[in-house]
Amino acid sequence: MTEPSDNKQNAIRVAAIHQPNFLPWLGFFYKWWQSDIFILYDDVQFVRRGYTNRVKIKTRQGEVWLTVPVKQKGNYFQNIGEIEIDRDVNWKRKLTGTLTAGYSRAPFFRRYFRRLEEVIANDYILLAQLNAALLSWASEELALPVPVIASSSLQDISGSSTQRLISVCRAVGAGHYLSGFGGQKYQEEELFSESGIRLKVYDFKHPEYPQLWGDFIPGLSVVDLLFNCGEKSSLIIRKSENPEE
Repeated sequence: MTEPSDNKQNAIRVAAIHQPNFLPWLGFFYKWWQSDIFILYDDVQFVRRGYTNRVKIKTRQGEVWLTVPVKQKGNYFQNIGEIEIDRDVNWKRKLTGTLTAGYSRAPFFRRYFRRLEEVIANDYILLAQLNAALLSWASEELALPVPVIASSSLQDISGSSTQRLISVCRAVGAGHYLSGFGGQKYQEEELFSESGIRLKVYDFKHPEYPQLWGDFIPGLSVVDLLFNCGEKSSLIIRKSENPEE
C-alpha cells in the first residue's frame, strides 16, 4: 500500500473508492486508472454473494465462479477487513486448477500464471490481505501507476453512505470524487457540492478483446484479459471514454 503524499496538488487530487474485490473485472481497474489515488474501502460491511470473495472467469463450459471460501457462522455484520478465509477448505488447489483448465491454451498464460500462483500460495488469514496482494500483482502487470491505500488506515473517518465517502476524500486531501453512473442511485450529489468536493462521473464501456471458447463474454476477471492479451491489456482497459466533470 502507498501512503498519500502531502503536496500542493492534494487540493485537486481525484479520489476513487472501491471495496477490495477479488481479482476484479476490467471496470475496477479503469476506475483505478482514472484517479490520482485509489482507496480500498475495507472498513465497510462485507456483502454475502458479492464480488469481494468471488469473480467469474471463462472456461470451455462457459462462465464459472472462482470463489475464496470465508468463515460465515456468526459473522454476518463484519467489515470486509475482518473477514477470515476458511482455511479448512483446500480452495487454493481448486482455484489454480480451474484457472489452468480454463486458460492453459491462452497465449499469455505462462507469462502470468506462475507469479499469480505464488501470490495465491501465501498464507493469508484475512480475505482483505489476499485481495490486496492480488490487486498489487495485477497493478504491477498492468503498469498501473496510481497509488493505493486502505480506508481502514485513515484517521477521523465518520458518517455513513455519502457522508462517509466525503470523509474519506477529505482524509486524503481529495478535491474530486470519482464515481460510476451506478453510484448516482445512492449517492447524494448535493452533499458533495456542500462539502466543496466536486463529483466526477465516468461511464465505463467494456472493450472487446480476443478470448478462448467462443463468443465474447464481458465482465470477467482481469486474469481473462491478461492471459489472452498480455502486454496489450493496459491499453485495452483504457479504451473506454474519459470521465466527465
